[in-house]
Amino acid sequence: MIVTTTNSLDGHSVEQYLGIVSGETIIGANVFKDFFASITDIVGGRSSAYERVLREAKATAMAEMEMQARAFGANAILGIDLDYETIRDGMLMVTASGTAVKVVKK
Repeated sequence: MIVTTTNSLDGHSVEQYLGIVSGETIIGANVFKDFFASITDIVGGRSSAYERVLREAKATAMAEMEMQARAFGANAILGIDLDYETIRDGMLMVTASGTAVKVVKK
């Protein structure tokens, strides 16, 4: 599966547009991660615990989007957009969306 944020692929042409696909994940950061992240924020530096959670959430949303595209018969997803939102008491929502297409090499 080819996935890209661009609206076209060099060397390929879009044979068929199959529709919009998306993947979502909502995760919670636990109290210990929040505590250690706040210490990191005070003394400076990166919060590896939150970075790891963000990477996992992104990977889950992307995988869900790709599964949906495969079910449509797509071999590529164009125009991918990733959104990150915080909701309710430390919950994090990551959404990946794009256009499922069939592409062929030129």
